[in-house]
Amino acid sequence: MNIFSSYPAFDWILILLASFIIGLGKAGLKGLDMLSVTLMAFVFGGKSSTGIVLPLLCVADVAAVLYYNRHAQWKYFWKVTPWMVIGVLLGVYFGKDMNEQLFRKIMAIIILVTIFIVLFMEYRKSEKVPTHPAFTIATGVSAGFTTMLGNLAGAFSNLYFLAMRLPKNDFIGTAAWVFLFVNLFKLPFQVFYWKNIHLQSLKVDTILLPTLALGFILGIKLVAKIQDEQYRKLVMLLTLVGSIFMFFKH
Repeated sequence: MNIFSSYPAFDWILILLASFIIGLGKAGLKGLDMLSVTLMAFVFGGKSSTGIVLPLLCVADVAAVLYYNRHAQWKYFWKVTPWMVIGVLLGVYFGKDMNEQLFRKIMAIIILVTIFIVLFMEYRKSEKVPTHPAFTIATGVSAGFTTMLGNLAGAFSNLYFLAMRLPKNDFIGTAAWVFLFVNLFKLPFQVFYWKNIHLQSLKVDTILLPTLALGFILGIKLVAKIQDEQYRKLVMLLTLVGSIFMFFKH
């Protein structure tokens, strides 16, 4: 069967838009991931969409690492990544039977509460970063758990790196390595355990590569024009809007 005839034209518009947004997000416009995931879930369904999205994320992660590699702050990589791995394993175990709509609403509430905390930190103009291990453990495990269930770790990782007050390029470069590692770690579970990645899904991904690349290239140009302080505010705004969008999604 022709892959193009498998989905209506409107669905293809949503799919192409989602891949474009993934490219933008991986180029550094953090907070857009929830919108792209929602668009994919609208077409493919929540769980099946993760098998479409993950290979695209891996390709975009490679591009992000190649472009931002020199800015990676490895101490933050080693702090948060092990806890994300634990979160992924928990997601693998619990993911098959969890009610998806309930999961998304609980996650959105957690994100909104966490954003409130970060906004409060901004309001106080505090330069102090959280040093208690519990903060890293909580955000890392939450990011890993949500990335396995719905490729939605971005909100928690954004809040972690915002709280660490990393400059723009350090933020993007460190996150690029974190997600390249975590997304590659997820691949075998999606292929062999959940069976979400297969020949049909990879055919769709192949068609989406040009729009993914276009989004990444445009994202690089946009991010380069944004100053550090404005970047912090933009990431918080996009993350807040994305979590509200996710919360009210039916």
